[in-house]
Amino acid sequence: MKIGITCHPTAGGSGILATELGLALAERGHEIHFVTTEPPFRLTGFYQNIRFHYVDVLSYPLFRFPPYSLALAARISEVAEEHGIQVWHAHYAIPNAAATLFARSMLPPERQFGIVTTLHGTDITLVGSDPSFYRITKFAMEKSCAVTAVSNWLKEETEREFQLEKPIHTIYNFLDPGKFKEVSSEKCQLQQDDEKIVMHISNFRPVKRVTDVVRVFKKVLDHVNARLIMVGEGPERLAAQGVAKQLGISDRIQYLGNYEQIENILPCADLVFQPSEHESFGLVPLEAMACSVPVLATASGGIKEVVIHEETGFLCEVGDIEAMAACAIRVLCDDKLAKRMGEKGRARALDVFNRDKIVAQYEALYEQVAASINGNHSGLWS
Repeated sequence: MKIGITCHPTAGGSGILATELGLALAERGHEIHFVTTEPPFRLTGFYQNIRFHYVDVLSYPLFRFPPYSLALAARISEVAEEHGIQVWHAHYAIPNAAATLFARSMLPPERQFGIVTTLHGTDITLVGSDPSFYRITKFAMEKSCAVTAVSNWLKEETEREFQLEKPIHTIYNFLDPGKFKEVSSEKCQLQQDDEKIVMHISNFRPVKRVTDVVRVFKKVLDHVNARLIMVGEGPERLAAQGVAKQLGISDRIQYLGNYEQIENILPCADLVFQPSEHESFGLVPLEAMACSVPVLATASGGIKEVVIHEETGFLCEVGDIEAMAACAIRVLCDDKLAKRMGEKGRARALDVFNRDKIVAQYEALYEQVAASINGNHSGLWS
């Protein structure tokens, strides 16, 4: 099957899932075409059956803001017509799903493709629900051939907010079991002496509550010899550094910036800490579980479908610094508990969120969408 994929190429859950899905589909023999402004974060090197197409955006003084969505739509339309795309998968509703709809409308009926839109979280809870984007977000979902969400929580939030006339399918994020290991050769490079490693990985946006990470870590240091490894970049990094300086613990925190091969450093952690306001799914906790690392997160959003409280990690209320610190200290001071949680986490990750199982669900959906457009070019999207 010939499949197009559009996603945000920067580090983040939507781009990571889109890239990993494209790689998995290519391995299964499908022809994959990515269309974005730059290669997605985890798409490096050459891959059989994968093509990448740049979106060029005109810089012109008349345009205060370059019309990226229009350029994206035009490029999708060009690629789809040239390569005979059967299904286009838009990750993140705005602008990707909307641009894909526009792209399809530029094609003659016999060249039009099916559209699958996958919702990832903030495209619904933040961007899509804003009055300036609400109508077009709903339109893009209604006119897609199929809509998926990465968790039941996100599906329910979307249904509540938009009251769509069509069903939303839950298809979880996934991971490659062969990619994430329990042992890392880089442990010695991050750990000094007998330190415990606490790790936080995110795009450092306000919803990730990175200053909570620092405040909790300060309380952990009162009981545990530990180092905090912060992975990622974003607007809240300076705030986190400022809080660390105020608390006098800057020397116990290391910032790695964006790191592509996250599977190489996750096994270094003794605890992965994600205190987000909410997560639509929780890809970092899932990847940590696959590396047998206990997770400390918030009992909010789709992460409750990933982490099992007191089995694969701990879930606390948003902003409850004291409870988070107590859970962190508990797992860092009890090697048997940490080992048990790690083993259960890995087993759950490899069973419930296995790549082959999840990718097969997407393949089945693509086949249904492709079959539905055969012989129905004129009326399916009217």
